[in-house]
Amino acid sequence: MPEGPGNGNRITDGRELVDPVSYAENGTPHDLWTRLRQESPVHRCTPAGFEPFWAITKHADISAISKQPALFSNEPGVVVLGDHQLKARADGNGLGAMKTIIEMDPPDHVAYRKVTSAWFTPRSITRLDAAIEESARRIFDDLAGTGGEGVCDWATEVAVRHPLTILSTVLGLTPEEEPKVLELTNQLFAADDPDLRREGDDYDERVVALGTEIYALFERIIEDRRAHPTDDLATVIANAEIDGQQMGPLETFGYYLIIFTAGHDTTKNAIAGMMQELLKNPEELAKLRAHPEWIDSAVEEIVRWTAPVNYMKRTALADTEVRGQKIAKGDFLAMFYASANRDEEVFADPFAFRVDRNPNPHLGFGIGEHFCLGAHMAKRSLRALVAEMANRLESVQATGEASQIHSSFVVGLKKLPVSYRITP
Repeated sequence: MPEGPGNGNRITDGRELVDPVSYAENGTPHDLWTRLRQESPVHRCTPAGFEPFWAITKHADISAISKQPALFSNEPGVVVLGDHQLKARADGNGLGAMKTIIEMDPPDHVAYRKVTSAWFTPRSITRLDAAIEESARRIFDDLAGTGGEGVCDWATEVAVRHPLTILSTVLGLTPEEEPKVLELTNQLFAADDPDLRREGDDYDERVVALGTEIYALFERIIEDRRAHPTDDLATVIANAEIDGQQMGPLETFGYYLIIFTAGHDTTKNAIAGMMQELLKNPEELAKLRAHPEWIDSAVEEIVRWTAPVNYMKRTALADTEVRGQKIAKGDFLAMFYASANRDEEVFADPFAFRVDRNPNPHLGFGIGEHFCLGAHMAKRSLRALVAEMANRLESVQATGEASQIHSSFVVGLKKLPVSYRITP
């Protein structure tokens, strides 16, 4: 077959798009996505050591695929797997037997989503406003101390802390358990990062041990909320029923896991990525300080810019076409949201970070059946922190090099050292 858009590896074999090491060493591959959008927006990738897949990089194509769950399935999994992950799944080790709502298709997905959808509505989330605002205020109080000046690692001391406090509150985790669950979620989403992954040389053994420890943590919460129900989200999940029957143990465990890990790591990475960009563009922070009415648009721009969930995989359930490329039944498609959020056909000046950007039809929360269940809570959390920052952060400067996590799925910063002056 002759070389051309979508054929062969003329532009890339796709490794840079899914290899965690490449993200850590080279950052998010925006230059490559820009070329793919222009020359090969539906591009066949056959990276050594990973599953073959089609890279989908245009906003319109990702939107269309996401709205056709009967044709493009989540159930086989949403991550392009490496050889070591394929082996672990084949062996049935660790978390492989668990199904979360992001790995379900209709009608199961609809039924399981309804378990918590009412709890995550904008009106319902208002019950968390006081706790969210207190978390943001306390973070800046602690940073300010008595003198208002200091240094910190924004990625670990601010970005990690804010969503961790909020999610622990709603999911029944005690303050004493927060460091442990943070450690475990880092090991889950940064399994290839030498600084964050679980200790041990054998991948299978690490996966089994991680799954066992996470299960034990949430099992305590499940048992407690069934015996002593409250009005929190942990109680809703622990006592949920599907078709009149109590939700199964793996599904219940999976629900806790996906809400905590997805809710924490994505918000954390958005907060860290926001500060990295403000360091490069201090005039945008000045805009926020002068125009607090732009805070909501700033939150949307932060999500567009950082796209913390970098991509999702779908599996074609029948032979089909996408933008003229023939997709065979069983083929995998990786929808790169971060690329869609820089699509020149959708966003004016897409590589400019603008806190007042409007309109902003980003895909940072996905679209269609699997639009992020916790989007409203994530935006409330970000809004509180951005509002506190706009009101109190007088100045901030980088004091060292930022470093990125070894991850291609949920993408973000591992370190971001800064100095600052904050209004006490």
